[in-house]
Amino acid sequence: MIDWVKNYSINARRLKKSAIREILKLTNRPEIISFAGGLPAPETFPIDEVIDIVDTVMKREGHKALQYGPTDGYPAFVDQLLKWEKRMNGLDLTPANILPTTSSQQALDLIGKILIDPSDPVLVERPTYLGGLSAFNQYGARFVGVPMDEDGTGLNVTDLEGKLQELREDGEHYKFVYVVPDFQNPSGITISQEKRKRILELSDEYSFILLEDSPYRELRFEGTAPDMMYKMDTSGNVVTLHTMSKTFAPGFRIGWVVGPEEFIDKLNTAKQASDLCTPSFTQSIMAEFMARGLLEKNIERAKLLYKKKKHLMVDAMEQFMPQHEHINWTNPEGGLFLWITLPEYFDTDKMFFEAVDKKVAYIKGSAFDCYHKMKNTMRMNFSYPSEGQIEDGIKRLATLIKSKLKD
Repeated sequence: MIDWVKNYSINARRLKKSAIREILKLTNRPEIISFAGGLPAPETFPIDEVIDIVDTVMKREGHKALQYGPTDGYPAFVDQLLKWEKRMNGLDLTPANILPTTSSQQALDLIGKILIDPSDPVLVERPTYLGGLSAFNQYGARFVGVPMDEDGTGLNVTDLEGKLQELREDGEHYKFVYVVPDFQNPSGITISQEKRKRILELSDEYSFILLEDSPYRELRFEGTAPDMMYKMDTSGNVVTLHTMSKTFAPGFRIGWVVGPEEFIDKLNTAKQASDLCTPSFTQSIMAEFMARGLLEKNIERAKLLYKKKKHLMVDAMEQFMPQHEHINWTNPEGGLFLWITLPEYFDTDKMFFEAVDKKVAYIKGSAFDCYHKMKNTMRMNFSYPSEGQIEDGIKRLATLIKSKLKD
């Protein structure tokens, strides 16, 4: 009988199941109010419009939409992306600067494949997106965590510079810094304009690629947006990831990467070995959806809903959470998440199962920490639960937290 484990590659042995995916199996019961998943609200899905567009696309170009497509993207979709980036972000791009991907998660995997050698140091925020950690871990990344500043303006740039200096002095071959700058998953924090400028200066000074993961930027419902770091960059050091999963529908699995031509060309080659091409079918539908001006309308509808739900969650926490100097939460101006910090003696890994018993769920903060610490934190999603569930769920969670407070 074959010993499968013995035959797995080194990369396969590094693979770990997603903590979120495993947790979601426990929270799918209808009686549980879940703040765990990073799911957009189903009521934002443009079902009627998609039905009409599918019919149009199939009649007009079905023979192309159902065929293999070029790795570098369905031409009509790439054209719409160029117009979108110009209109929304002020970027003047060519097709050589864009690569459609099968979701932005594929982009993270491909970037890990072409940049990371085993034991390479990769600098990340603490906390950071679990999907990024998972993608880079399988290629043997050695994570170097940079903490967030308590003022809510993003990662500590002084600490970042100090770690870069240490790595340089030790002769370590660091290659990129990974950030989620807008309404970060999991914290909801946005990196300030001033810090973005300093991070770009450090990118020049220490010669690293800045990987800007931006799935939530369009979902700003309050405040003023800082510039994209790709737009601020004058040296060609920035690569930006986007997705339609949060602004349109995750079932389409459409993302894209924006970057320097040389990098996009190498990413294209890696994608050829991965899936040949992102589905022509979904790209053709998305191109028509964008051409009709429906993406902006969909985003505006989502922002109105998410703003209301975020305020409901924050108001419920202010009303029901215990008043304690070491209990606090972020108050994002957009996105899908906020972040709760509890006194240091709390262990949200263990408390999760007690929360499920009380029919409420969250994601433990340690899942987003490259050092698997931060056990007194949790991520909360406000986009998916109903308005009624938000208040009831916060009540249940607050009752549990109160029961564990020490005098």
